[in-house]
Amino acid sequence: MAAAGGVNQPGPITGYQPVNGLEMYYEIHGEGFPLVLLHGTMGTIDSCFAGLLPALAAARQVIAVELQGHGHTADIPRPLSYQQMADDTAAALRALDVDTADAVGYSMGGGVALQMAMSCPGLVRRLVFAGGTSYRRDGLYPEMLAEPGPAPEDLNGSPWHQAYLRVAPHPGAWTTLVAKILELDRTFEGWPPEEVQAMTAPALLIIGDSDIVRPEHTMEMFRLVGGGVIGDIAGLPASQLAVLPGTSHVGLLQRTDWLQSMILEFLDAPEPRRR
Repeated sequence: MAAAGGVNQPGPITGYQPVNGLEMYYEIHGEGFPLVLLHGTMGTIDSCFAGLLPALAAARQVIAVELQGHGHTADIPRPLSYQQMADDTAAALRALDVDTADAVGYSMGGGVALQMAMSCPGLVRRLVFAGGTSYRRDGLYPEMLAEPGPAPEDLNGSPWHQAYLRVAPHPGAWTTLVAKILELDRTFEGWPPEEVQAMTAPALLIIGDSDIVRPEHTMEMFRLVGGGVIGDIAGLPASQLAVLPGTSHVGLLQRTDWLQSMILEFLDAPEPRRR
């Protein structure tokens, strides 16, 4: 498929793809093997990836989407779920004539990438789950699970709210979006470990050392995807783990240089042995 972006080329291709009753917004930057880019909770393409996207698009065709109710993509009357968001993304990629792609997601977007890799194994070649990287709700720090959580109005005026207001087709839907996200966070317990272990796509798991998830939980997840071995004896595993020093959950998005080098090196590595 044609793509735009890169040096001495026009700006990105933008549009809306009708999928599952949703008009999903997308942008296509750069050229090369496709990489789908998935933002985090309450984020937009720009608010999450303004620094990272140009670096990735210099080497890949980046297809950045905005999930249900986020950014340019208007909400519809259904709850948010990882399965539905993964189904929407997979349908959009296929409608754009993408049969295989790498998936890079931040926070909630990483969960969507993980779900898509498990549900559509032929579609996702490799995946990167960066920030809050976990497969169970109890992998988060207890403070993140405390009840009651924040009220929707507590986030009014936040950087996420301001980014939403800049592009949302219905700015007044912000409160509904936040309420749906809080409900997703409250009710989604995670994925069974055997489903994560059965995933065939190699994964790069990235957290900050001061992230919202307990590092020991992400290490447990790393073992499920084939990590946690003695590389000099067993050989390096197909999946990788990175813990960024001096980095919080939100601060991870500012580590553009680290993320760029780690992600592209992982995605461009030789095809690994099968697990």
